[in-house]
Amino acid sequence: TQTLGKTAKMIPVMIWGTFINKKSYKVKDYVVAFSVTVGTTCFLLLGPVTASKKGSTEVSNDSTTTIIGMLIMVMYLGFDGFTSTWQERLFKSIDVSTWNQMLYVGLLSTLLTSFGQLGAPVPPWDAKLYSYIFALSMSAAVAQIFILITIKEFGALLFATVMTTRQFLSILLSCIIFMHPLTLGQWFGTSLVFGALYYKTFAGGGGKKKGGDHHPLPQNEVPMSSTSSIEAGPEEPAK
Repeated sequence: TQTLGKTAKMIPVMIWGTFINKKSYKVKDYVVAFSVTVGTTCFLLLGPVTASKKGSTEVSNDSTTTIIGMLIMVMYLGFDGFTSTWQERLFKSIDVSTWNQMLYVGLLSTLLTSFGQLGAPVPPWDAKLYSYIFALSMSAAVAQIFILITIKEFGALLFATVMTTRQFLSILLSCIIFMHPLTLGQWFGTSLVFGALYYKTFAGGGGKKKGGDHHPLPQNEVPMSSTSSIEAGPEEPAK
């Protein structure tokens, strides 16, 4: 369910981009976002994607838990879409570097985490445990560099597309590695996702910028500055 919710990241990003950055997306952007979301939803709902645990027969049907989970997922999508969209706005409107954003976001995250850690027991010293914590922290820090660079250079929507594709590929590879046979509905979802991404790649990569074309002057035309200098004639030498 968590993975299913995360695949809808592109839609909140487009909504926030419309309100915050005053963007007007093209029809193909809406088509790609809708197709990727629907395709991933079909893949997750129309067939098994995880191995069933042996001896596990309990199924939670608590409607209260389901509603709370849905509200939390909606809040996650809203805040996550707002974060990447606002970072894109900062990059474009203010001369702020990737390292500035990493520093201040990290400081605020540390502050909030410290408040949450109040009263919680600190794990005892274990070299293996803390080495894993250090490795995960370094991995997250390096990943944050590439995330901010992607948002700065290509925008929040493409970043959301990359993250959705990554999650979809991880599920697909898991099914292939652990030999989970794909159902017909899952193959349909896979085709829809990759078809939308290929369409986005070829539709957006082959065009030229309207204002960037350079038209050389014909040989029989002379620039205005050159014509005026010819009509004025050569300068008289100083006496």
